[in-house]
Amino acid sequence: MQVSPEQRLERAKERFALQDYHGAILLVEELTADGRAFADAHHLLGISYYMLGQKERALESLDTALALNPRYVEALIHRGIILGELGRDADAQAAFQKAHETGSTERQGLPQADAAQIANKHAALGQAYAEIGALDRAIDQYRQALELGPGFEDLRYRLGRLLLDAGRALEAREVLTHVVAARPHSPDPKATLGLACYLSGDPDAARAVWETLRQEHPADPRADAYLAMLARAAENA
Repeated sequence: MQVSPEQRLERAKERFALQDYHGAILLVEELTADGRAFADAHHLLGISYYMLGQKERALESLDTALALNPRYVEALIHRGIILGELGRDADAQAAFQKAHETGSTERQGLPQADAAQIANKHAALGQAYAEIGALDRAIDQYRQALELGPGFEDLRYRLGRLLLDAGRALEAREVLTHVVAARPHSPDPKATLGLACYLSGDPDAARAVWETLRQEHPADPRADAYLAMLARAAENA
């Protein structure tokens, strides 16, 4: 059975909780190797490297997480800690200051850090609903999560997939278009956006998305498979 990126990341978190930092790194690197990871995966990779004493590699991963989500408070704090241990006191202080400023910003009347935690709880509940097939409830939870964390593109991508699974292709297309704009070099959202376009009755848009995917990620087999599907459909029309 194919393991989804989300499931792989959860397994990596489990390995980290068991202090198996090497195992966590191996699982996350499978995600990051082909661009299929978002900020939370790079953050987990960074703190796993840190726990193994590899501070420079930890910084690289945290910098990647912050490039994807500049308002990632935990990544800013961990970056500050590592910079301080490396003797880069000015850089560490700047990271802590940014974390403080970001965490102090309110989202729907809540401090940003608290809003982010609650957003993740909504997402976890949404995933639980999805696992038992209660897709509408799952979708509602992910929408609530995004109200609190509008920059959490990993959650937005999961919402798009859920909408697609629920047969709400037009809504999925709108959500996934947003994700692709925010993560233009990530192949998974682009492949899924093509499916949303196709299932919403727009094969030309689907073709354009998948042709772009093939150009940018020639080793990804999905683009050729989807384009071949379109060609067969056109022949049978």
